[in-house]
Parts: sequence; C-alpha cells; structure tokens
Amino acid sequence: MTSEPSRRPPAAWLPHPRLALLLAVLWLLLQNRFTVGGLLIGLVLGVVVAHATRSFWPQRPHIRAWGKVFAYLLRVFRDILVANLVVARLILFRPAARLEPCWIVVPLDLQWPEAIAVFAGTITLTPGTVSCDLSADRRSLLVHCLDAPDPEAMVRVLKERYEAPLKEIFE
Repeated sequence: MTSEPSRRPPAAWLPHPRLALLLAVLWLLLQNRFTVGGLLIGLVLGVVVAHATRSFWPQRPHIRAWGKVFAYLLRVFRDILVANLVVARLILFRPAARLEPCWIVVPLDLQWPEAIAVFAGTITLTPGTVSCDLSADRRSLLVHCLDAPDPEAMVRVLKERYEAPLKEIFE
C-alpha cells in the first residue's frame, strides 16, 4: 500500500491568485517592455506579496457577476471623462464665487471593506469629488464636492450610480 504524499491545496501556497496575476501584470507595465525575466520577476513578486498579505484578507469578497464588474468599469471611465470636462468648464468659465462646494455624508449600505474601498476610490477618481473619511462604524462616508447646489441629489446620484452596482457585484 503506497501512500501518496499529501499535497497542499492551491489556496495554501497561492491564497490570492488574481492579486498575484494583477501584480505581475502591473510589474510588466512598470517595466515598459516585455521580457521573460521581467515576467518571471513579476510572477515571483505577485506570489510573494499575495502570500505575505494573506493574513490581511481573512475572507475574500465574493464577486457574483464579472459582467457587472466590466459594466461598472466602463461606467466609471465614462464618468471620469465627462467629469473632467465639467470641472474644466467650471474652473474656466464660472467665477469662484458662484461655485457651491459642500461636504456631504453618504450613508453606506455596503458591507465588504473591499466594496467600500472601491466606492471611495471611485468617488475620489471622479473629478469634482473627493472621499475624505470613513466613519468608525463603516456606515457613512464623508465626501467633498466642488460644486453641488443640491447636496441630497448628489448623495442620491452617488448611491444609485456607484453604490448600487457595487452591492450587486460584491454581495
């Protein structure tokens, strides 16, 4: 009777394969050229970083719909382009005295920390808005808006445009 050596499941030696792959691709992009050595270094760095940070990710978020992830990314890219034009128009053609900057508090329905981070990052990436603080209980996000004549409408837009799709993606 031969006993096979016990094999560790892939999750034990590579707890976050997507993270490792993403880091390897980012490494290649930073190198600005493709070489086999660069690819190998990127893969090693990706595996090492994913393994070293596994304790920071006790539960991986479950992404339910990858198609919705791509739709969300397209929406965000489009919104970034449009917001750039809007902010440029505001800065160039509207007197500063007529801008209506404000702070808004966005109540959060998101539960996963990763989803909250994506939501806050999306807000910050979109010109004209910056996410500034997350409440201690992770139930609200403080956001500064460059020009928001109707703060309640801005909260609704952020929740409908970004938070609602993230809830479908992560939860």
